[in-house]
Amino acid sequence: QEPSNKRVRPLARVTSLANLISPVRNGAVRRFGQTIQSFALRSDSKSPGCAQKSCSRSAAPTPPKRRNSVLWSEMLDVNMKESLSTKEIKRQEAIYEMSRGEQDLIEDLKLARKAYHDPMLKLSIMSEEELNHIFGDLDSYIPLHEDLLASLGEAKKPDGTVEQIGPILVKWLPRLHAYKGYCSNQLAAKALLDQKKQDRRVQDFLQRCLESPFSRKLDLWSFLDIPRSRLVKYPLLLKEILRHTPKDHPDIQILEEAITIIQGVLSDINLKKGESECQYYIDKLEYLDEKQKDPRIEGSKALLCHGELKNKNGHKLYVFLFQDILVLTRPVTRNERQAYQVYRQPIPIQELLLEDLQDGDVKMGGSFRGAFGNSDKAKNIFRVRFQDPSPGQSHTLQANDVFHKQQWVNCIRTA
Repeated sequence: QEPSNKRVRPLARVTSLANLISPVRNGAVRRFGQTIQSFALRSDSKSPGCAQKSCSRSAAPTPPKRRNSVLWSEMLDVNMKESLSTKEIKRQEAIYEMSRGEQDLIEDLKLARKAYHDPMLKLSIMSEEELNHIFGDLDSYIPLHEDLLASLGEAKKPDGTVEQIGPILVKWLPRLHAYKGYCSNQLAAKALLDQKKQDRRVQDFLQRCLESPFSRKLDLWSFLDIPRSRLVKYPLLLKEILRHTPKDHPDIQILEEAITIIQGVLSDINLKKGESECQYYIDKLEYLDEKQKDPRIEGSKALLCHGELKNKNGHKLYVFLFQDILVLTRPVTRNERQAYQVYRQPIPIQELLLEDLQDGDVKMGGSFRGAFGNSDKAKNIFRVRFQDPSPGQSHTLQANDVFHKQQWVNCIRTA
């Protein structure tokens, strides 16, 4: 999901690069598994936080603005423009768009180091360890993108056109696997950055940067998230180039191969990122009783959905649906760090019974009037419990709205 000031669309999926924002609020449900591509394309919708890309408002600045909006065709002389077909001009525009995007990305990566990382280190606003955790090896990707930019420049003919781009991309795209570690660390990096913003010196420095012209009104996280935004754009750029490439052009098959390669790269990054985010939340679980510990939690590799719900008494719970077990927790703060205290006994998926309750439904729970606030009847509720009634454990849960409820119900049914 691209950065946005709006709330994220319901159930953002966590395995995607998109779900990088801090845990969802307001009962949002986050869902894991959405691909990077789809996450990026749905950024403008309102979504509950089913993804890590859950979305706090502060975490969603507007997308970077283009510095230079000049089109490729605007740089041609009249004679040259008349010698090219409309289709070829559009193809060259798409290739130029990719080249310009690489140049912008390189500039932003250098800016992140020069304007944020280095000054904060020099002024001791953050420690080197903290900065390394937040920025990762961000600037190490500069040579990677400079190589593509140089190859595109070498392929450009004297008249400014590029005959073939396919072979360059097929050779270069597999190198994007290098982003696995960076993308996997983004959830933890964002959490640390949010924590450090409580420090007045950090807050003051970042605010001054935001008000400076070089930031283009983007906050630090926008710059740190730019690589992910770029990754999700590659399939769209390649498909646009392919769309304007003649059927008999030698690039056709090679571009199709390039699209397959980038989709595979993004899939691998999503998988790695999903595992990393799953472990991130497992590490934040606290147990009041040893009996609550279940090997299915520690062994989880996928977090299917998570978000805030209310129980029958109106208390806020934060619920995690791992691949094999449902865990209800209470959010707590430990030394300014978010943690999740496990509430009651986790319910293995194999032993879970789901009931989709109607608004105002009273079966098995007595009257719910007043249980969820001042409304006459409880809305958007469902129940989860052990199939075997002997544990005697049942949880009636309320979602933020009917859409979030349906997302939860669908997620649990699918699991």
